[in-house]
Amino acid sequence: MKIEKTLTFKDINEIPALLEEFSLKAKLFKKFVLKSKRDKVYLIGRGSSGNATLFAKYIWEEYCGVTTNFIRPHSVFTAKLPLNFKDEVVWAFSQSGRSKDVTACQKKVMLWGAKGVAVTNEKNIKKNSLAKISDKHILLSNSTEVPVAATKSFILQLWSVLWTAHLWNKAFSLKDFTEAQKKIKNFIANNAFLDGEEEILNKIKKAAVIGFIGRGPYNAIAADSALKFREMTCSHSVGYSAAEFLHGPVGSYSSKDFVFLFSPSKKVPEDILKVEKALKERKTPYEIIIPNIGKYPFNCLLVDIKMKLLALKLALKKGLNPDNPKGLNKVTDTF
Repeated sequence: MKIEKTLTFKDINEIPALLEEFSLKAKLFKKFVLKSKRDKVYLIGRGSSGNATLFAKYIWEEYCGVTTNFIRPHSVFTAKLPLNFKDEVVWAFSQSGRSKDVTACQKKVMLWGAKGVAVTNEKNIKKNSLAKISDKHILLSNSTEVPVAATKSFILQLWSVLWTAHLWNKAFSLKDFTEAQKKIKNFIANNAFLDGEEEILNKIKKAAVIGFIGRGPYNAIAADSALKFREMTCSHSVGYSAAEFLHGPVGSYSSKDFVFLFSPSKKVPEDILKVEKALKERKTPYEIIIPNIGKYPFNCLLVDIKMKLLALKLALKKGLNPDNPKGLNKVTDTF
């Protein structure tokens, strides 16, 4: 199968236009981006949507002064006493809007007093159970995503997080968004190749484990990159924060593995350099991914796209169907 024939590749190429469309309507979401009077929100999400909530936590706490807390549905469902969510705001992320446990969790915390915001990519409200029960609904796009692995919807979730930061306190300028759109458009148009890509593909094809290490918002990119490699390429892949990786997981890596290190800028942070040193000591092959274009944290999106394309190419190199991996479904029932 040629890469151009895959639905995943078509979805990735659709990203620039979808970002532009979202930006044109973003100001209309001013009344939708709720937070509590105490500048606090709660987040729910699974899979890629869960990784998007991790990105939201870093962005909203770092740039907006908004405390964000994760809700684990299991705790809500098994709570012996009602939890006090009076005057709180809960954001639930779900690409399809049909994640049963996320919807049920959102419904329960709303019964306990919370206001609910749904972030989905499903325009048909009849199919979108999460949007139906929530107080506000942020629709990412009108473009349906068919492949199992979330690519364009994940990027749009990150984009919505960045726009929310702008709407709350102008954390980013309008120029930041327009410049990022241009860079992403050019990046994809030029095929978004990695330096030495073919050599990297050969190495990760043979790797026993593929690791992804990031810090701050790049931790979310590491987590989702690992998920996409698991989904599309059937590779054993794991994402970590730099600190978490050094607290034990590094001990399991050897010369048979491969690790991607994400740097937010050309100046590699100290904690990423510590990981590099530990990998060298273990003779573990690695690659530092340095964004050569784009402003932080917008360059997270460029690196994410780069990793998704690499996963797509690896899947094809292994003779796999990246659009419809065996045993996986677009909507996963975990309730």
